[in-house]
Amino acid sequence: MHEYTSTARVWGLSCPGFPEEVSRARRWTRDILRGSPLAADAELIVSELSANAILHTASGLESGRFHLALAVSPQVIALSVTDDGGAATAPKVEDQAEDTEHGRGLGMVSAIAHRVVVHNSDGGHTVTAELFAQPGSEGQSC
Repeated sequence: MHEYTSTARVWGLSCPGFPEEVSRARRWTRDILRGSPLAADAELIVSELSANAILHTASGLESGRFHLALAVSPQVIALSVTDDGGAATAPKVEDQAEDTEHGRGLGMVSAIAHRVVVHNSDGGHTVTAELFAQPGSEGQSC
């Protein structure tokens, strides 16, 4: 199949920046991916990225929001979380001391996902994690 006529399906969800919305994001992901062998990994990734948006950006402020996008094709599941900005630096994986309470989430996402990409997005950042249906299928089309 040609890459411009893929069978990808895309969903989106906007959430207020309240901590309880992280569980909503997990349920939403789980419902969409029901039956997929990658559902548990995707749910964990969405949980971490959503929590990071609330904890480290303006998404967690009173009028803040975070936005999720989920794209599913036979080759890949792509999960994106876009924050409201306000962080001094872009999200990045950092080595943390063993007793540190925060700072391991993106590292865990990077360990689970086949690829993680961070983009600037309208004053904030979008973190996209990709899970390939078949390892080694990066960049392949049907």
